[in-house]
Amino acid sequence: MRRQIAMAVAALSVLLVVAMRMQSASRQRTNSADAETYDVIIRGGHILDGTGNPWYAADIGIRGDKIAAIGKLDHANAKKVIDAVGSVVAPGFIDMLGQSETSLLIDNRSFSKLSQGITTEITGEGGSIAPQDERTLAPMQPFLDQYHLIVDWTDLDGYFRRLEKTRTPLNLGTYVGAAQVREAVIGDDDREPTPTELEKMKGLVAQAMQQGAMGVSTALIYPPGHYAKTDELVALASVASQYGGIYATHMRSEGETEMEAIDEAIRIGRGAHLPVEIFHMKVSGKTRWGSMPKVVAKIEAARESGVDVAADMYPYLAGATALASCLPPWAADGGTAKLLERLRDSAVRQRIKAEMAADHPSWENLYFDSGGAPGVMISGVVNPELKKYDGKTVAEMAASEKKDPLDALFDFILADKAQTGALYFIANEEDLQYGLKQRWTSIGLDANETSLDGPIFEAHNHPRAWGSMPRFLGHYVRDLHLMPLPEAIRKITSLPAEREHLTGRGLLKPEFYADITIFDPATIIDKATYAAPNQVSEGVHYVFVNGQLEYENGDLTGAMAGRALRGPGWRQERAEN
Repeated sequence: MRRQIAMAVAALSVLLVVAMRMQSASRQRTNSADAETYDVIIRGGHILDGTGNPWYAADIGIRGDKIAAIGKLDHANAKKVIDAVGSVVAPGFIDMLGQSETSLLIDNRSFSKLSQGITTEITGEGGSIAPQDERTLAPMQPFLDQYHLIVDWTDLDGYFRRLEKTRTPLNLGTYVGAAQVREAVIGDDDREPTPTELEKMKGLVAQAMQQGAMGVSTALIYPPGHYAKTDELVALASVASQYGGIYATHMRSEGETEMEAIDEAIRIGRGAHLPVEIFHMKVSGKTRWGSMPKVVAKIEAARESGVDVAADMYPYLAGATALASCLPPWAADGGTAKLLERLRDSAVRQRIKAEMAADHPSWENLYFDSGGAPGVMISGVVNPELKKYDGKTVAEMAASEKKDPLDALFDFILADKAQTGALYFIANEEDLQYGLKQRWTSIGLDANETSLDGPIFEAHNHPRAWGSMPRFLGHYVRDLHLMPLPEAIRKITSLPAEREHLTGRGLLKPEFYADITIFDPATIIDKATYAAPNQVSEGVHYVFVNGQLEYENGDLTGAMAGRALRGPGWRQERAEN
């Protein structure tokens, strides 16, 4: 018996020694992991990982362009350590509709976007950066001449090579525009494509999808996109569907016939078997204010029927586009030169005046929806002699010129060669809030990157260029309690990343790309206004793009770590061939 007890004690002693050695080895491995060196450690922040889950406390270790570790990294070392105590650490914000594809080639500092936490932009609204040919370049020539920009590419792959050579601080993905391929094949004429022309257009969409386009897009209130019939769009969207893309649309109407426009978008999505993204969803025109619940109900019904429909919005009441976009689409049939020629004809002017005095089911009357001249603000003038009217309403400009408001408007378009921008005050607050709180809406600025000086600086642009994300998180989420903060972060990170198939982005997870925004939830807010739009937002402290710190406490670091993001149809070997 004693011998058995002795043997048991000896066995236990051996087991104890083994266990102690295993524990020591485990402790050594833990200490070794803790002692690892990272490029950056973000310590002590409240992590909102993009899933919509509540925050949790942890450190983040970045190595190269990826998140290497998330956890307790007390004993780890790093070249740079950021104290994030009291701050939210979130995935970098994703702008679901930017307009930076050309501005990045002119002045690529992107202060306006980095300062509000944006690390990724999706662009290409109906028109797109490719394909390019003589037909597409002709209407762009005044813009190209103004900025001494040379288009040395014809396809999307060529543009991406140019962007990588120029370098970008933002990750950039793009759609191929249905209007772009239409213009490349048949120009600006108001007619249907022939069967041969349609096949050429489909071929251009296929090429763009193979080279990395996210899908096909439309802007159906603007010529020449307005001239496309639904069947033409189904045909082009069907090509994008073959490569896993989506159909993204500035619908044919956000006003008088908005419900029919949603029906058309749903029909295209159903007919082409692909998801639908509605750009900058809104209800346009005072007589229709209060209709957003009907818009949402129609989209919800489509979703329940199996069509994947979602939307993006900007948190402002005014829209922005060209001043000439308030004219009837037929006035631009044949291109800008034809439009200007028509405005010189007194009889044509009278016809345009008559049409702009009322709503129309066949086109979007932005002038009427804004309440006329007092609701349209001139924003972005090229002609130096007209710069004094930047930031003035058409009513104020007309009074100064002592002209009838519409005559003054037509003369202004002529004098600035149809290059002027404008803000249109068309929406209302209740509709905006109702749309923002839907789980399937995200945020898109509908504005290009810019800075506080330089060649693309505009003294009177839209405040959304500088304030959209902080306004959403500060005014609508924190102050008005429109939704919990974790849900708001999901809507501007993982939701758009999943929708655009941005692999490895939109969440804070090990092995995901280190696109990270660190902000103070108590102070984040927009400062830009319609009167003073170029104001940097407050509350965003650090922004990382692909592991590189690009924005730090109000200053750009000069890092250019952004990349061209290619869609699901891209294969490198196929694009090269």
